[in-house]
Amino acid sequence: MLSNKIIEYLKQQGIYSEKEDEEYKEALINLGIDLNSDFAFFNLHTTEVTFLGRLSEMYNVCWFSIYSNDLSYAIESARNILKLPDEYLPLDSFEAEGGFFYNRKTGEVLEIELGEKLINFQNGKLLPQWKDFNSFLEWYFELE
Repeated sequence: MLSNKIIEYLKQQGIYSEKEDEEYKEALINLGIDLNSDFAFFNLHTTEVTFLGRLSEMYNVCWFSIYSNDLSYAIESARNILKLPDEYLPLDSFEAEGGFFYNRKTGEVLEIELGEKLINFQNGKLLPQWKDFNSFLEWYFELE
């Protein structure tokens, strides 16, 4: 479950919904996401396609999984071009030579940029910067 701080922020923005979309649940299951995770709760209870935060627009992965090829392309690129492990799911388009990735196994969030950060991650010298999706959202929406 998301923190009250995040839920209140989403409500103030008018983008929070109590209702969960069954298609979105199926999309999360197909992506290998635990439906009890903060990540699932966020994507199931928000009404926007993208979310503007500190550095970029973040995807509602459910919407992009169902209605767009962008997420499939981003997942394939992360694996083939960036050489990220399969458990990392892109949260944005990586347009500014950097982006955020959600670890489907651990719930951690990683910020990667082309160059030194990517090389350090591939060599095991850079760990995910946020231990869970909730703390990432608080940072992303500048609620900390």
